[in-house]
Amino acid sequence: MRPHHRRPARALAAVAALLTLTACGQSADTGAGAEGSGGDTLVFAAVPSEDSTSLQQSYEPIIAMLERETGKTIEFQNATDYAAVIEGMRAGQIDIGQFGPFSYVLAVGQGAAITPIAASVEEKGEEPGYQSYGIVPAGSPITDLAGFAGKTVCFVDPSSTSGYLYPTAGLLEAGIDPEAGGLTQTFAGGHDASVLAVASGQCEAGFAYDEIVDTELISKGQLQPGQVSTVWKSETIAGSPVAVSNELPEDLRQTITTAFQEKANVDYLTENGFCESVENCQVGEESGWGYVPVDDSLYEGVRRVCDVTKAESCTALS
Repeated sequence: MRPHHRRPARALAAVAALLTLTACGQSADTGAGAEGSGGDTLVFAAVPSEDSTSLQQSYEPIIAMLERETGKTIEFQNATDYAAVIEGMRAGQIDIGQFGPFSYVLAVGQGAAITPIAASVEEKGEEPGYQSYGIVPAGSPITDLAGFAGKTVCFVDPSSTSGYLYPTAGLLEAGIDPEAGGLTQTFAGGHDASVLAVASGQCEAGFAYDEIVDTELISKGQLQPGQVSTVWKSETIAGSPVAVSNELPEDLRQTITTAFQEKANVDYLTENGFCESVENCQVGEESGWGYVPVDDSLYEGVRRVCDVTKAESCTALS
C-alpha cells in the first residue's frame, strides 16, 4: 500500500537535526492526553502523504470506532513530519502512530518502545506493500537507472522509504552513488511534488511511489497519462504500519490491536454504522479496504536495504 509521507523539502545534511524535532501539535507541546500517563485520551498521530487539509476527516470512521472500542477520547494529530511522530512516541506524548516503513525502522532504532500492529491494503486479502518507481519525462532518452548518472534527480525526502532509501539501493546496484556526486540530488518534499517536477522538466528523472504515478495524480487532473515514463520498479516494500506505544496498559494495547486488525476496514465500519456505505467509506488517507495484521519481521527488508546503502539517514538515529 502507498506510503504515508509528506514533509517540506530539505537537504540530506539536515536530516539528523530534523529527526530530533519534538513538535507534534498540541500533544508534543503540552503532553496532553497520552494514555501512558494515566489520562482518558489517546493521541493518534499521522502524516499526510501529500498536500492535505482533510487528513483527520479521512480517519473519522476509524477514530469513532476506536473511541467506542476503547472508551477513550481520541485526539488526532496531523503531524508535520515523521520526526514529530517518532519523537512524540519516544517521549510518551503519542499513543498510536501511523508510520512509513522506513520511519518505523528509524523509530525502533532510536529506542521508541512501539509495536507495529497493522498496515493498510487496497483490496481484502491483499498483502500490505507497494513499490518505488524511477520515472523520467515522456520522450526522455533515459531507459534505466544507469541513465540517471550525472542528471538532476528528484527524491522525496531523506527518510522516505520509496522516495529515497530504495531508490538509493537501486542506484548503487546500477553503479551510481548518489551521495558521492554520481548525480545532482533534489529533495522535492513530497511524492506528488517529485512526480510533477519530473513531468515539468525541473528534474531530469525522479522517484515516487507507484500509485501516485499510476493513478492518483492522473485522477486529480494534475498529471496527464503518458506524461512521465517508468523506467525502474523496486522490489515490493512492506506496507506502512500503524504502531502502538508499549507504555499503554496491556489490555488497552490488545484492544487497539484487535480494533485495527479486525475492525478498521470498510466492511466492519459500514456494517456497524461508522460509514453510510462501502463505496463512501474512507479508511485512513488511502481509502482502500482497510487494515491487516503485521509484525516487526515484515520490515527486515527495509533494514537490509539500509545495510546495503549505508545511507546517512539510516544512521541518523543510531
